[in-house]
Amino acid sequence: MQGMQRKSWAWMLASVLLLLFGGLAHAQRIEGDRAGASGPYEAEVAVRNQADAERNAGFGRALAAVLGKVTGDRGAAQRPGVRDELGKAKSYVAGYDYRQDEGVAANGAPSFQTTLVVRFKRDDVDQLIQMLGLPNWPQPRPKPVLWLAINDGSGPRLVSLAQVNAARAILDQAKARGFALGLPGGNAAEQAATGAIWRGDTAAIAGLSRKYSPPMQLIGKLQRGAGGWVADWTFVDKGKTLSTWQTKHADARRAMAGGADGAADALFRRYAKAGSGGPPGTFRVRILGVDGADDYMRLIGYLGDVSIVKRVRPVLALPGELQLELELATGISGFARLVDRGDVLSTVSTGGDSDDEDAGKDGDRPSAPRIATFRMGG
Repeated sequence: MQGMQRKSWAWMLASVLLLLFGGLAHAQRIEGDRAGASGPYEAEVAVRNQADAERNAGFGRALAAVLGKVTGDRGAAQRPGVRDELGKAKSYVAGYDYRQDEGVAANGAPSFQTTLVVRFKRDDVDQLIQMLGLPNWPQPRPKPVLWLAINDGSGPRLVSLAQVNAARAILDQAKARGFALGLPGGNAAEQAATGAIWRGDTAAIAGLSRKYSPPMQLIGKLQRGAGGWVADWTFVDKGKTLSTWQTKHADARRAMAGGADGAADALFRRYAKAGSGGPPGTFRVRILGVDGADDYMRLIGYLGDVSIVKRVRPVLALPGELQLELELATGISGFARLVDRGDVLSTVSTGGDSDDEDAGKDGDRPSAPRIATFRMGG
């Protein structure tokens, strides 16, 4: 009996150790569950297989999608400093899973697509956004009403809740961009509004939307055109037209999804806040602990690899100190957060003189209370 108990305890201990030290969590699902991204810090990407290299590349693409979703900026992955972090995406992953999607190939044969579903660490992603000075589109986000009429050749018809599957492409794309769209209930008065949608009568649509919240509408008409499908869109917030655009594609679903992208861009321009890393510019900094040519070469080489540093110009050399002029793609606060993650530089002060313990200590050093100060380490 005691032997059985010891085995049981050993098995439990091994299970706990595996959970604590086994690396990334590969989610376990019960029969019938289907893996999918459901929150702003989750994303799913297509992968060719489940090999480590392919999974790590998928982590990078998934992190890029999450940054676009959380910030609201679909160009977030192209901002300075982001590419380097995408290469380290594994360190931001909280867990992942796979899904097998079945479809039909062009020749009619069944096809299968492996999808990697990734869940990221919220706090770490938020710190990354702050460090790189990326914009912030605050949560919770509004849920505009989608007034969409489709004409497939038999006359325009309203897409309401009863036809939710017909709007799946735009609803899913809105989710991928970090917000949600609602559909009208589809009562008789709303069905009769198809004509107003088609002629672009935003005032009439706004009147029908009064019972919905918020007072925000995405109005679209989708119809067959030369070579495919054409969609015309208008985004209205509190009676004001924020944006109009058109999408075209041979695939109706792709033309429809462009409505979500345009709405997300309009919402981002209106409601996003500037990043906390500070505005980009040119900053003079002091580097303490530079005691020779080796330190200088190490420092310059390091700064050359920091993606948000666009230009470095030496200004003044003093015993144990080097002053530089840095042109940064973000503010000095973002630069400080970034360098503090490594072991080459640490922040002494980001520009104020009250916390600069070295300012003015030596008589032969000029006092620079508004200069950010860093110290070399290692």
